[in-house]
Amino acid sequence: MIKISSEKRKQLVVVALVAIASLAGAGYGLIKPAYEQRDQLAQARKSAERRLDQMKQTIENADQIEVRLCETKKQLEKIEEGMASGDLYSWAINTIRQFKLSYKVEIPQFSQIDGPRDMSMLAGFPYKQATLSIGGTASYIDFGKFVSDFENQFPYTRISNLTLEPVAGLGASGDREKLSFKLQISALVKPGAS
Repeated sequence: MIKISSEKRKQLVVVALVAIASLAGAGYGLIKPAYEQRDQLAQARKSAERRLDQMKQTIENADQIEVRLCETKKQLEKIEEGMASGDLYSWAINTIRQFKLSYKVEIPQFSQIDGPRDMSMLAGFPYKQATLSIGGTASYIDFGKFVSDFENQFPYTRISNLTLEPVAGLGASGDREKLSFKLQISALVKPGAS
């Protein structure tokens, strides 16, 4: 073995430490960012592959999507058939009078129709709405059935601003449950019908 003086040994250790520090600095300064960039590229590639798979699946299912779209359009057209159209005031009065025939509800008061105008419940909704106020009398039970059935039969209408008061001055015991009511009915207007 070669004998190295202590001074040379110290210099050799310093050179070795500097070399190790230089390699570590190069690793952290040059190699680590390259690994991080490689990981980012791998994640971007996986994300792009997922999007590509989704696009391929959408293309494969295009026929099914088109069939569902046609079915949905037919359902929408069927619903739109019952929506307000033409003379909105006549439509509202005729619809309400025809519907109330099955109920013991008297509706002598109809306001002028307000609309068609933009939908107040949902901003940017593609349908317009028309609003009509009505008033009348009915027993508590008949009125409840009327409102419930009306909302179920006409899903494109909404009842709001409901006011109920007992009818004053009635003497018969059966008339104690008689109510006076006022309410607003907002109905969607069929596109192109106003």
